[in-house]
Amino acid sequence: MKKLLILFSLPLFFACQPKPEITQWRGENRSGAYHESNLLASWPDKGPQIVWETESLGNGYSSPIVSDEFVYVTGEIDSLGYLFKLDHNGNEIWRSTYGKEWTTNFQGSRGTPTLVNDLVYICSGLGDISCLSAETGNRLWSINMVTDLEGTFPRFGFSQALVVNNEWVYCQPGGEQHNVVALNRFSGELVWSRSCLGKRPGYNSPLLFEWGEKKMLATFSAYHLLGLDAETGQLLWSHEQTNTKPEERSLGKGDTHANTILFDEGFIYYSAGDGNCGVKLKLNEDGTTIEQLWQNSELDNYMGGLILANNHLYASSHRQNQFIAIDCETGAQTDSLKIGRGTTIQADGMIYFYSNKGTVSLLEATAEGLKTRSSFKLKKGSKEHFAHPVIHNGLLYLRHGNYLGVFQIQQQS
Repeated sequence: MKKLLILFSLPLFFACQPKPEITQWRGENRSGAYHESNLLASWPDKGPQIVWETESLGNGYSSPIVSDEFVYVTGEIDSLGYLFKLDHNGNEIWRSTYGKEWTTNFQGSRGTPTLVNDLVYICSGLGDISCLSAETGNRLWSINMVTDLEGTFPRFGFSQALVVNNEWVYCQPGGEQHNVVALNRFSGELVWSRSCLGKRPGYNSPLLFEWGEKKMLATFSAYHLLGLDAETGQLLWSHEQTNTKPEERSLGKGDTHANTILFDEGFIYYSAGDGNCGVKLKLNEDGTTIEQLWQNSELDNYMGGLILANNHLYASSHRQNQFIAIDCETGAQTDSLKIGRGTTIQADGMIYFYSNKGTVSLLEATAEGLKTRSSFKLKKGSKEHFAHPVIHNGLLYLRHGNYLGVFQIQQQS
């Protein structure tokens, strides 16, 4: 096993460091909310104008991340995973391999990269945690969650968009000893390791948030939502997914929890379609205990994300195969649209829904209910429509396998 150095860092040291600039999966706070303005309230019948597109990304389900200067996205070609750096005209600046990618089932890249200043962090389906230079694409360090940290493969491979907290980057190997770990993000050396409940990971991209005087990290293992102190790694609380009896639990049964939680002023919302479905939790004042306020079996989205707006949660329902609205206070379903399953984000008061059949819809939530304002079919690309859309500077980014299309959705003078 690779020798790992235990590092001890003081909170005072972190407090003195400048706040890093982070570009990550599902936007600020991983909430699916993009802070844009002056966006179109409807689209032409064939969809918004295409600004540029490419079909050279290989296999992949990860989303692009978009900075003011460049676009970064991963893909798999001939079993190797690549990070692509593109300019804002779609020209490839470089492509750099970060090692072998997942090819066993749903072949392709999974975890969306995270850009922190001039460094990019990637988790491959095979469990390689890599740090690459955003300037050159050179791999600066890597560590494998299975061979180096005794982790456990999920059925469909690791799928984590990594979280950075000052000098640290977190990952979830899911082993009995190294279940959740913090690594020094400049060297890959181990900072702390916690066994938590010793269960394999649940395809989850964690959320880092602050409550009271604590920084907290929330992520799903196969059968529990875990709440950790982000500085020490102490497990503060857990929330068991009780839909699958302990004696019936096995790889691929009841353990697919790919949606990042939403945190809002002491409340946690999540949708775990393979678990407890839709749930609202309340944190106590110091973040050490939780109370369940409601549970809704109709909010059973597996991996398409959910958004919070107008005191409602919006997402697609897996079993109902439609888009639904849930009242945040009561947990009751208040409306629905028969537009299928898919991924959901929001911007400028509108909802963007990308269905798993390739239809992209612009929705509005009004006092009268949900309404579809526009829609078009994304016809290019390969394999499943799983990647989450991104909005940046008035442009909508849609990834479908080897394809990335960029569409103008801002009103033009």
